[in-house]
Amino acid sequence: MLQLPNAFFPKFALNKIKDLIKHAKGSRRPPNDHKPLPCLEDVLHNKVYLAAFHSYLQSEFSDENIEFWLACENFRASDSQDNLGWKARGIYQEFIQPAAWKEINVDQYIREEIKKSLEKPSLTCFDEAQKHVYLLMERDSCPRFLQSDAYLRLKQKSRTVFYI
Repeated sequence: MLQLPNAFFPKFALNKIKDLIKHAKGSRRPPNDHKPLPCLEDVLHNKVYLAAFHSYLQSEFSDENIEFWLACENFRASDSQDNLGWKARGIYQEFIQPAAWKEINVDQYIREEIKKSLEKPSLTCFDEAQKHVYLLMERDSCPRFLQSDAYLRLKQKSRTVFYI
């Protein structure tokens, strides 16, 4: 750390600067808010958070990842082998194929593997793409959501309802 002569910065000014730096590095959240932010897993498994997250992504015109993730969860819950074929083709056409209406960002290798699996789809045919999309949401979309006004309003609203 660079040491400047005291002649340039009187002792009381240095303490004020150190104090400002210490507080600037802290959280921007109010000091009475000690709850940690939910992680993506929490958001995806809480109906209220999930609805707010989906709505937030729609407002940013980037809801294809959450919709793909939900479609994969629905697909994996399929109880009939007969339904897998048409459900898998539907997911592929909507999210995977090049220039799809809600095309997700996955590499060519994953696209080709999914396309091959459509001949005889299994419950795991979208797993790699779903993992990839999950990581994208975890690193990008979810942190933005948790810092958004939409999340802060939801959190404030839940506190208000709790106290009423």
